[in-house]
Amino acid sequence: MDLGKLGVWYFFDGLSSDQSAAAAVRIEEMGYGTLWIPETVGKNPVALSAWLLANTQRLNVATGIMNIYHREPGVTLAAQNTLAEQSSGRFLLGIGVSHKPLVEGVRGLNYGPPVATMRHYLEKMAASPYTGFAPVDAPPTVIAALGPKMLALAAEKCTGAHPYFSSPEHTRMAREVMGPDAWLCVEQKVILENEPTKARELARPVSRIYHQLPNYRNNWLRMGLTDTDIDSLSDRFIDTTFAWGSSLAIKDRIQAHLDAGADHVCLQPVNPSGQFGELHWQTLEALIT
Repeated sequence: MDLGKLGVWYFFDGLSSDQSAAAAVRIEEMGYGTLWIPETVGKNPVALSAWLLANTQRLNVATGIMNIYHREPGVTLAAQNTLAEQSSGRFLLGIGVSHKPLVEGVRGLNYGPPVATMRHYLEKMAASPYTGFAPVDAPPTVIAALGPKMLALAAEKCTGAHPYFSSPEHTRMAREVMGPDAWLCVEQKVILENEPTKARELARPVSRIYHQLPNYRNNWLRMGLTDTDIDSLSDRFIDTTFAWGSSLAIKDRIQAHLDAGADHVCLQPVNPSGQFGELHWQTLEALIT
């Protein structure tokens, strides 16, 4: 699988199936290598992946991420193999432990120790039977990983890692932990807006979705941000975790990730109009050229 250097990370929950397919085709035609889709309480990522893959020809589709608490390991393995075979190897499984408030508060499930839970899940996946028509090549798996222990597990048990809401400095640390061979597929939020105050104000509503979730907070603290930075969504917090400015400035941030050891950077554009959830095509066009 060739992920390409650049991908797109996007919530499709606000789009119809026909609109989603059209958006995927447009992303493919623009030249992005991989389209990443999340899982929260919206569209089913397995069904959506199958739909997007069926409506494209070259574009890879990756889950970033499927929540392991939502499905038994053997079910995940079956979905992975089925999607990989259907698409001739264009599906990348990304899985993660999500966050305790979502797993327990929203789903009413029991949340376990993240690293141990993920290790057990991967081992159960590997031991699960699959008797369906197999893909030509064993499909790759990445896990959501931020801290050193989960990053090390990604290098040990998986194809690689998918860090989310971090920075090039975190990417450098992740590469050091994981060694030279594991895939490092990092997400980067981007805002095509030159005016500093406006760019940071656009970033803050997006940040509020995440800033109380413990796994992200712990990682930001490891990155050198403070509780005050996180709680106030300070300029320092925004500038550390978002890429904003001209297309050249954003491309510099992308290159910083690549120089730090990323194999692939998936871009999550924030719409400068402030319209949350509406994909900003101008941003994607500016960054692929």
